[in-house]
Amino acid sequence: MGKVRMYAVMILLLAGILGMVLSAGAQDVDDRPGPVESGSLDMLESIIALKQNLEQRIAEKKQDIAASTSETQKQNLAAELDRLDKMLASAGRDFERIATGVDIGLFAEQKKDQFNWKDELVSLIEPGITELKRVTQKAREKAQLKDELSYYQERKPIVRQANENLMGLISRTKDKTLKQHLEKLVPEWQGVENQILSKLEITQMELSELESEEQSLLESSQASIKNFFKNRGLFLFIALVSCISIVLLIRFAYLSLVKYIPGYAAQYRPFHLRALDLLFRIVTFLAALLVVILVFYVFEDWVLLSLAIIFLMGLGWAAKHTLPRFWHQSRLMLNIGAVREGERVVYQGVPWLVKRINMYSLFENPDLGQTLRLPIEALMDLTSRPFKRHEPWFPCRKNDWVILSDDTRGCVTSLSHEMVELVLRGGAKKVYQTADFLGMSPMNLSVNFRLKIGFGISYNLQAQATHEVLEILETHIQNQLEAEAYADSLLNLRVEFAGAGSSSLDLVVIADFEGKMAPLYNRISRAIQRWCTDACTQNNWEIPFPQLTVHKPAALP
Repeated sequence: MGKVRMYAVMILLLAGILGMVLSAGAQDVDDRPGPVESGSLDMLESIIALKQNLEQRIAEKKQDIAASTSETQKQNLAAELDRLDKMLASAGRDFERIATGVDIGLFAEQKKDQFNWKDELVSLIEPGITELKRVTQKAREKAQLKDELSYYQERKPIVRQANENLMGLISRTKDKTLKQHLEKLVPEWQGVENQILSKLEITQMELSELESEEQSLLESSQASIKNFFKNRGLFLFIALVSCISIVLLIRFAYLSLVKYIPGYAAQYRPFHLRALDLLFRIVTFLAALLVVILVFYVFEDWVLLSLAIIFLMGLGWAAKHTLPRFWHQSRLMLNIGAVREGERVVYQGVPWLVKRINMYSLFENPDLGQTLRLPIEALMDLTSRPFKRHEPWFPCRKNDWVILSDDTRGCVTSLSHEMVELVLRGGAKKVYQTADFLGMSPMNLSVNFRLKIGFGISYNLQAQATHEVLEILETHIQNQLEAEAYADSLLNLRVEFAGAGSSSLDLVVIADFEGKMAPLYNRISRAIQRWCTDACTQNNWEIPFPQLTVHKPAALP
């Protein structure tokens, strides 16, 4: 229940953040253009003067074109005339925009396009993209105005220098013809300077107005949150409640249905029940998506509907590339894949029993006493197999005594598929990675174990070594085992003749003990060596040592 509440709070917080983003661009919908300020009147008068200057220059250019006899000169004059016409049109638009306080391009007549299904498909997601763009609209407008301001500020000194150069040449020349040609350039360059100054003032005014309209972060956040909970927040909440309701409803119907289906509560369910469970998950997912889209459609929130469509398109695109993977996972959930319930699988070098396959699967190792919860993706590269009843799941269990191939002997105090911890005699601890531990072929002493102790006697006892000595030694060791309280755990005791060595007759003591004596493994081994020595002392048997025999050749006659 605590996790459900936490997920609900997280969803509501995410919805609130999304609503703030979506409603940030829509909070100025009810704004109206204010009255024209007194500073704008000066700008309008400046634009009128600029238009008059441009009209005069256009008239002069038309006269020059009519009077010109050179085709090249006419083309150059026509290009200049076209540029002046564009400047005049731009000045007219600026005048109308400042006078009305709105962008007149919004009211321009739109050309009707022919039907195109690709364009219609794009139009479905256009509201969401437009709304997202509107969030950063003011920031982009401000950046654009700053770029324009920098552009005009860079060209202002250049065109002023050009006019100063013209006036300087006119004042210094005494040639009337040159002076007349220079004077013809003055109105044109003065018009360019006036236009740049006008554009510079307009840009500065628009940037100042935009900066004055900016609100503080706290105010804009409060307004966004307030507007969100009035509109889209409510729609998102209704969509969320509807989604949860339909999921719970389908879940309730499914659980009520499967109660009457035989075999559903079995440990390993049959194929048709697994297919029904998979179908239930698919239907639940599709129903949740459809109910969200239906809520947005009923409330006519095209922005949220567009975002939902974008999400579905992204989901479809992702499914296109991951379809083989989903098919493999579906086979696993239907228990017809490479890994199946009730079989044995090796994961991270350790065998596991597959208890359940689902979105999160359960693996169990009886000897380790551990259960793993793995996502279904972890099963993609695994393969299971049937197993026999007596197959081991691990070489040892907790509190077992083992001997490794490096002669380490200890008690297993901690087991997992990652690490194995041994406590040696004396209390020292030694930790192995499980893969390394298994690679050392651990011998488990806690079940039962055998000691084979070799012992040698002299060749002087060759006549009794295979019968009498064996019986005496076995009886002596048996008595000592009883005397030192080892006999209760003794399973078998034999003393046998092992062979004739290079300097001794070799005997072997074979003693089998119960697993509870595993902690005394080395102590019992040393005790048997001691008892064999005592038997030799009591019976005056010589214990030989390695000897080197040197044979001399016979003396020559």
